[in-house]
Amino acid sequence: MFILAYDVGTSGVKTCLYKSGDDLELVASELGAYGLTILPDGGAEQDPEEWWSAMVSTTHHLAATHPAEMSAVEGISFCSQMQALVLVDALGRHLRPAMSYMDQRAVEEKRRGLESGFKIAGMNARKLLASLYRTSAVSASVKDPMWKYLWVRDHEPQVFKKVRWWVDVKEYLIGRMTGHHVMSIDSAFATLLLDVRAKKPAWAEKLARTFGVNPAHLPPIVVSSAAVGTLRPEIASELGLPSLAVVYAGGGDASLIGVGAGACDVSDTHVYWGTSGWVSTVTDHRAVDISSMIATVDGADPGKYNYFAELETAGKCFEWVRRHLAEDEIDVYLSHDNKADDTESEYESLYEYLSEIVSKAAAGAGGVIFTPWLHGNRCPFEDANARAMFFNISLETGKTELLRAVIEGVCFHLRWFLETQEKKVETAETIRFVGGGALSPVTSQILADVLGRRVETVADPQNVGSVGAALVALVGAGKVSDLPTAARQLVKVSGTYEPNPATREVYDRQYEVFKTMYKQNRKAFGALNAANEGNN
Repeated sequence: MFILAYDVGTSGVKTCLYKSGDDLELVASELGAYGLTILPDGGAEQDPEEWWSAMVSTTHHLAATHPAEMSAVEGISFCSQMQALVLVDALGRHLRPAMSYMDQRAVEEKRRGLESGFKIAGMNARKLLASLYRTSAVSASVKDPMWKYLWVRDHEPQVFKKVRWWVDVKEYLIGRMTGHHVMSIDSAFATLLLDVRAKKPAWAEKLARTFGVNPAHLPPIVVSSAAVGTLRPEIASELGLPSLAVVYAGGGDASLIGVGAGACDVSDTHVYWGTSGWVSTVTDHRAVDISSMIATVDGADPGKYNYFAELETAGKCFEWVRRHLAEDEIDVYLSHDNKADDTESEYESLYEYLSEIVSKAAAGAGGVIFTPWLHGNRCPFEDANARAMFFNISLETGKTELLRAVIEGVCFHLRWFLETQEKKVETAETIRFVGGGALSPVTSQILADVLGRRVETVADPQNVGSVGAALVALVGAGKVSDLPTAARQLVKVSGTYEPNPATREVYDRQYEVFKTMYKQNRKAFGALNAANEGNN
């Protein structure tokens, strides 16, 4: 069986063609890029037409290089970014740019909707308790999609009156492909309006109305392995795919990356390091930590949940430091010597070169600490005004130390997640590490050292989302019955990193300081950025 899996991320789509048999073979893949627009009012938007164009072009490239295999595609599945807001009309056409999970404009909507009256933990007591009872979570972040929905209602009424469906990223694409509008159960939970007490997947309609959401805008809920439909004839023609190819609901990155990482059994823990980052632990029950902004997200495997703590900018931090500290107009200067001349001959990429440079700095980066809050922070504290910092720079500090401090700072924050999760659930002693960050043995070792736990990487860490999507399609097609067993069998460990005891003292000391950085600077962040609250 040939499966086409679309991994729709923040910066691009990776289209992967798989062949299933005794194993899951990646036949070929193509990457298509698109933009993310950051607006001065705190908006973060993407054009759904760019998602579609990237999908079409990557599909055509695969068809040109593998025509026989592409003409035999039987299943199409998705893994995608989550908690975006895509509003479509009755014909499935998007009515405005998609509001990304990073969008933080809806400060006033959240204030009016949740922060009035008698409060518990700063939130309206009645709504808080009703949300926790009915959904096992609460829309406590300004970036949650419900507030974006209400922002459009309040600021763009002419657009809002045309809305037929509120969907997420992959659901928009599935609707365009099949003409059927649905939400997979994990996407539905991510709206924080899923009725977890219902006997079958359903919306918490009364709660939705309490917040001002029209339940008629919420589409039918399906499991991740559900067959939504086949391709519409005109779409099959546009993509160059068989019209009888079945489109499966797939899942969001928060649920499928763990599957593709081979970490989808109870108490399995994985770390993802892409544009964003997270720590996710599988549980067999729902859990929530309101004060730390952590909740369980419904998984692709029914009856399992992902206790999920997210960092807005992980790989984005290294991209930022690469751009501003390495890609100088006068070439790459990272020490007193110009290394740019021999970079091409010795290293396959600038990223590989920078990883090697980082390895030459001592653990602890000479005492420099970096806080990875380039776009605010959500967990274990939420503050849209929080910002990244380099702390404790001295005359001896160079770019090498700054680069290492960025990697260590992201790892410190991931350790904070892990320790916060352990207050509610049991985490794994061996951590599965995936995403672009896992391509670097240097980063993998630093993560093991900072966490003080064994870290395992897989053979293709950047494609774990599409692997998860393909496995879900195999379940839907009846080719696989047990998703965790299939994931363990098909996902192979390629690298193992044991924590270095020699680094423990310095990392423990700096980690304790790292955890104080937000509290010590919270008022300063507010003073500098509060005038733009919701505008940054």
